[in-house]
Amino acid sequence: MGYEKVLRGKIVQDRVFDGEIGINNGKIEKVVEGKNILKSDSIEDYESALIFPGFVDVHVHCFSNPNEGFTTTSRSAAVGGVTTFLDMPYDLPNPVNNVAFFNDKVKRLEEESVVDICLWGTISKTGGLDQIIPLAEAGAVAFKMSTFETDSYRFPRIPDDEILKAMELIQETGLIVAFHAENDEIIVSLIDEYKKENKVYPRAHNETRPPVSETTAVLKLMEFAKWTGVKLHIVHVSHPRTVELIEYFKSTGVQVTCETCYTYLLLDVDDLDKHGPKAKINPPLRHREDVDGLWKHIMEDHIDLISSDHAPWEEEHKVKGNDNIFLAASGMPGLEIIAPLLFSEGVTSGKITPEKFARLMATAPAEKFQIQNKGSIKEGYDADFAIIDPTQSWEIDEKRFNSYSKISPFNGKIVHGKNIASFVRGEKVYDGENVLVDPGFGKFVPGFAYKEENQVRG
Repeated sequence: MGYEKVLRGKIVQDRVFDGEIGINNGKIEKVVEGKNILKSDSIEDYESALIFPGFVDVHVHCFSNPNEGFTTTSRSAAVGGVTTFLDMPYDLPNPVNNVAFFNDKVKRLEEESVVDICLWGTISKTGGLDQIIPLAEAGAVAFKMSTFETDSYRFPRIPDDEILKAMELIQETGLIVAFHAENDEIIVSLIDEYKKENKVYPRAHNETRPPVSETTAVLKLMEFAKWTGVKLHIVHVSHPRTVELIEYFKSTGVQVTCETCYTYLLLDVDDLDKHGPKAKINPPLRHREDVDGLWKHIMEDHIDLISSDHAPWEEEHKVKGNDNIFLAASGMPGLEIIAPLLFSEGVTSGKITPEKFARLMATAPAEKFQIQNKGSIKEGYDADFAIIDPTQSWEIDEKRFNSYSKISPFNGKIVHGKNIASFVRGEKVYDGENVLVDPGFGKFVPGFAYKEENQVRG
């Protein structure tokens, strides 16, 4: 039997083996061990390069900075081997907290993206509970909320009574509810104190968001999840103590998962001193021993997945914090570099195996968020792949980012391992140098509770 396309190389899933993948109609139709087995007029032999399932990034912000958008973000994803990502709902000017905004975003996605995208939903600070079921049926992949107030309209702190009611409704849908978990009262009070004392140096960002501001917020949410039965996910965990608490609640039967971000595994608070606003993220960078503790949890399978928290700000939003760290925007671009950096630091260095890397970056995100046909190299799944050549080394150049944001504390870093090709549904979207498809190739991937009759496009 012939195939439209065949890929050869070292296939990475539960193990690493020399093999071939037969592709028809954008799907994986056959996976075999060995070479010269599958027939096709279009064979791509990647030899010793590693063929990973296309990476899935669950934590991306396309429109927190509206200058970014789907096209630049998705091009960044393609370059980095991220073939599916989940876009957060905290858009400017309007957060995605109702079905009308959601449907408009789906339409825009399918006009502008070059990779596949799932969409998060959220709720307004109060009075938004009636949108939860409709958003789930419209195709939201999950719901995101916060215990910290970034903006009262766009990114609000949800009151506890609303959180409990929301959790009960989300539990009915079977979807995940995720939280930016920081203790608003502790942080706001400390920032006020520091500003009054003119303690506005870069490390003040770390000092005003101590680990207890994360752990106390997470504890509350896990107890809420205990009594509502909802599937809870904690985003951007920055401290090993948080993971320890999550492990305890898991042992009592609470359905809770967590992610950390590449930044918390590769940088520490000294980088905040060194790079200033470039390295400002929420929660903040922690101490070196905390970074080591997170890696230990990674190796012990206590952290479910790794995300980028891609939050692209241009220089003008960062440099305003040069003399006062509290004035700088929080976040940095990450889609283009998360996988190569973590491959270099994790796999090339010997900390983790290629198989564990595949699970953290592709399989687990797709499984935890119930994204059908993504995240694995299995027959019947979408033919999404990221192909990394472990022999290639290269230097990160922030000015070459596809993202609108061209500032990164990783600028100039030498990376060992390069993504040389990305495939989405069997189509090569990146060849190691250029993005090959036009905006509009990417598709909306609806969530688990999607009901087609409730999705109105255009």
